[in-house]
Amino acid sequence: MPGGKKVVGGAAAPTTAAAASSGVRHLETNEGASVQRDDEPEEEGEEDLRDGGVPFFVNRGGLPVDEATWERMWKHVAKIHPDGEKVAQRIRGATDLPKIPIPTVPTFQPSTPVPERLEAVQRYIRELQYNHTGTQFFEIKKSRPLTGLMDLAKEMTKEALPIKCLEAVILGIYLTNSMPTLERFPISFKTHFSGNYFRHIVLGVNFGGRYGALGMSRREDLMYKPPAFRTLSELVLDYEAAYGRCWHVLKKVKLGQCVSHDPHSVEQIEWKHSVLDVEKLGREDFRKELERHARDMRLKGPGGIEQPAEEPLPRQLRCLENRIGKGTGPPSPTKDRKKDVSSPQRGQSSPHRRNSRSERRPSGEKKPPEPKAMPDLNGYQIRV
Repeated sequence: MPGGKKVVGGAAAPTTAAAASSGVRHLETNEGASVQRDDEPEEEGEEDLRDGGVPFFVNRGGLPVDEATWERMWKHVAKIHPDGEKVAQRIRGATDLPKIPIPTVPTFQPSTPVPERLEAVQRYIRELQYNHTGTQFFEIKKSRPLTGLMDLAKEMTKEALPIKCLEAVILGIYLTNSMPTLERFPISFKTHFSGNYFRHIVLGVNFGGRYGALGMSRREDLMYKPPAFRTLSELVLDYEAAYGRCWHVLKKVKLGQCVSHDPHSVEQIEWKHSVLDVEKLGREDFRKELERHARDMRLKGPGGIEQPAEEPLPRQLRCLENRIGKGTGPPSPTKDRKKDVSSPQRGQSSPHRRNSRSERRPSGEKKPPEPKAMPDLNGYQIRV
């Protein structure tokens, strides 16, 4: 991935034998310093505040859901629901199930402000409802190119099924692609509660220098944040405070780079450009690293590509306006051309026509016109 991954907050590197026994892996940062990271399995951004450690299933067969996945879902529901198998029997045997309205995908007028668009996008994500079944209906592979994930997001809007936090991030990217002034980047959280670790992910946004987020969660204060935070650290610390209200301790924060607005891009989303260990960094260093990542995003555009200091066309136009538009530079090529010759493409016949027109004097004077020297057209160059 472009830009590499920065792991911040690691302790001093142990010996090789100690590292093997403790299950940690060494990584080299851009500066060459050795740090360590927990050798944990790659998570898919699943957030769970109620039943940590309980496995969830992923529908890998696509839609419509095959019979094996469907039956597995109901068996899992019977295990995690207080009523057990009774809830499955009551629902599956019913003939008068209510119709669930399908949410309408938000559309916007060009004049609609971006904050109002974000509220509409979050409202649509909330209307899809959080998926409590224990089975994720859409398989999301983080290594897929952006164009493939956008196709999946389009399928989400078509099927309108309940989603979890990672699906909400992909859907949020899809629904905000038409907002070029809005920067989007993933923010992942790892927390600890009652002996278990929990993971969550939201889509961070930056509009007009103010930070916010889109997302999905069972907790209202762990999803949508309006773009009202002055700094990235204020936004992340607000999430940390929300975790504290449900007795979770924030352990790690993973920040990605800005996501491209091109739905056909073959780039991969950079999910973990910076990995911050909250406990090992300390409060002040944690804030500094968050702001360092924010500065890094400002220097780099979507996809982590270093942006030029200035686009060539605006720079050239400013130079032309300064030299020609204000009259401080050389005269316009068009004015010089009018003084010398009417058109460079007429050939040798053009001066004869010009002389014949000059003989027609409205005053009736019969004074013959003075002969003019033939302009030298050989040295004329057409400017392109």
